[in-house]
Amino acid sequence: MAKDGTARGGARIGSGKKPTNKKKVEVLTTTFDDMSDFITPDEIEGVEVPPIKDYLKAKQKNGKDLYAQDIFKTTYLWLEKRGCETLVGNQLIEQYAMSVSRWIQCEEAISEFGMLAKHPTTGNAIASPYVSMSQAYMKQVNQIWYQIYSIIQDNGSAEIDELDPQDLMMEKLLRARK
Repeated sequence: MAKDGTARGGARIGSGKKPTNKKKVEVLTTTFDDMSDFITPDEIEGVEVPPIKDYLKAKQKNGKDLYAQDIFKTTYLWLEKRGCETLVGNQLIEQYAMSVSRWIQCEEAISEFGMLAKHPTTGNAIASPYVSMSQAYMKQVNQIWYQIYSIIQDNGSAEIDELDPQDLMMEKLLRARK
């Protein structure tokens, strides 16, 4: 009953006892006595780096090569050294490689054309659009790298001796915050 004397309210949703409906779960176990059920490949082929997609190797409009192919290979081999190449998806590595190569492309354009540009209608000096594009790609690169590095940090199997000096310095910086 409420303070004003009216009968309103009642039991609230989610309060009180809840019925316990425990369902029985059956576990199916299978044993394989005869291994002939499994298909074995004729020939096993080892690949150092997975095949690189064509869009990572494409020629650019300015005639220069895109660096995505090299960045993909380098990143994949770096992940392989830490035992995480199967944990990080190829699509994530491709996104990282493409973003880094686009950032490099923007930085080359800034070096070639400068930090200022001419406004299309007024002709006044404005900041080069390559500067803001470069910043956007750098932000994207960092976000993707944080995703990759968090997978490595959680699942990596590299020993301390195998890590690069740059990785050791990052570990020191991260542990110093504690």
